[in-house]
Amino acid sequence: MATTLELQDRFFVIADESMERTIESAARAARTGAPVLICGESGTGKELIARFIHEKSQRQKGPFLSINCAAIPEGLIEAELFGYEKGAFTGAIAQRIGKFERASQGTFLLDEVSEMPIHLQAKLLRVLQEGEIDRIGGAGSVRVQTRIIATTNREPLDLIRRSVFRQDLFYRLNVLRVDCPPLRGRKSAIKRLAGEFVRRSPYRELFPKEPVITDETMRKLMDYSWPGNVRELQNVIERAIINSDGGPLNPELFHLAGGYDATMPGPVDSLSSLEQSHIEGMLEKASGNRTEAARRLGISVRTLRNKLKIYGAA
Repeated sequence: MATTLELQDRFFVIADESMERTIESAARAARTGAPVLICGESGTGKELIARFIHEKSQRQKGPFLSINCAAIPEGLIEAELFGYEKGAFTGAIAQRIGKFERASQGTFLLDEVSEMPIHLQAKLLRVLQEGEIDRIGGAGSVRVQTRIIATTNREPLDLIRRSVFRQDLFYRLNVLRVDCPPLRGRKSAIKRLAGEFVRRSPYRELFPKEPVITDETMRKLMDYSWPGNVRELQNVIERAIINSDGGPLNPELFHLAGGYDATMPGPVDSLSSLEQSHIEGMLEKASGNRTEAARRLGISVRTLRNKLKIYGAA
């Protein structure tokens, strides 16, 4: 039987022993104020684990703020993190408080911290070491009382070897590590997760009868490798409910991206290699134009450049 944790306007389903161990690690982390590094593939629930740690900690009444280090342009992320003083640069018509200060007495989540530009990683290291930040254009340092949680969807030691992630920053963040397991290989969890997602779907109320997953559909879900992990499972179930017209959730309602079924012959590529192939294919379609390729991929040019560097194609 799955256990569901309520997290304000979200929920987190614990459906097997591997996720139970993850929650136990997160609960231990919540009892401390130490930095936490949460590792796991995209879609495994890293942000929800961070929220769980915050809500179970002594800082639960303080703010919980987050920033996606891969989604903000390089020229803006420093101002978002550290803030700036009036007149610090053209357009700075008033003082702006950064998220480190705004999260004081609470928790600040650095989502995908490994995508942070290397020069800003040095400034983050100082925050962890000294508990101080420097606003852009500021004359002095500002003390902050902020608990830092960071996530990454890549193995940090691989990034360190490629010189895109500072080793000293890794050790400062990796005081406590929580690993979110991928959904592939967790077959026992798929049925429980699917059932909970159907039960909690906001779209089930569109129809008079509760949606039902057929046995044939469940076999299809169990045979799929889920490169997008739990997030992908939830999304395809909600899409199926919307398209069901109130009938049973039959297999034809589930269009699984790319058809990467675990039952297909031959080895299943790793998620990183699939991502690399997709990025390289998009670059080829864009005739090597990185700006256009990044637009089609829905990521920033900086994120694309970092990924190509990791793949050795920069």
